[in-house]
Amino acid sequence: MKPILLVVAPYYHDISEMLISGATAAIYGAGHTAEMLSVPGALEIPAAIAMAARSGHYDGYVALGCVIRGETSHYDTVANESARGLMSLSIGHHHAAIGNGILTCETMEQAIMRADVAQGNKGGEAAKAALRLLQIRQLFGLENA
Repeated sequence: MKPILLVVAPYYHDISEMLISGATAAIYGAGHTAEMLSVPGALEIPAAIAMAARSGHYDGYVALGCVIRGETSHYDTVANESARGLMSLSIGHHHAAIGNGILTCETMEQAIMRADVAQGNKGGEAAKAALRLLQIRQLFGLENA
C-alpha cells in the first residue's frame, strides 16, 4: 500500500493545521500512511497532484487549503479553477483518487467552523472521500492506470 499525499496550501496557517489534523486522523484511522507537500496557494494544488500522480508513488491525494472572499474577483478565480483542476485529474487520464478539502468561505469564522476537527472536520471528510475513491478505483481494476 502506497501513502496518501496531502497537498497543502498553507496561506491561512491555523486553518491548514486543522485541515491537516482531520485528514491525517482519517487516513491513519483507515490504516493508511500519509505524506505532505506544501504549495504556494490553492491554484498550485492541482498541478502538484498531477506531478505526483505521474510519479506513481501515491495511492491517493487530499487537497487542503482555504480561500476566503476578499474585495476583488480573485476569490472566484481561485475557487473555481482549483476545483476544476482537481475534477479534471479525478476523471481524466490519471483516475486519481482525490479528496477536495479546499475550503471556499466568505469569512474567517466560516473557515474555522469548517476546518475545526470538533466542528466541520472538512479535512477528515476530504480524506475519507479520497479513501473511498481509492476503493472504487480498485473495484474497477484501475490501480495501475
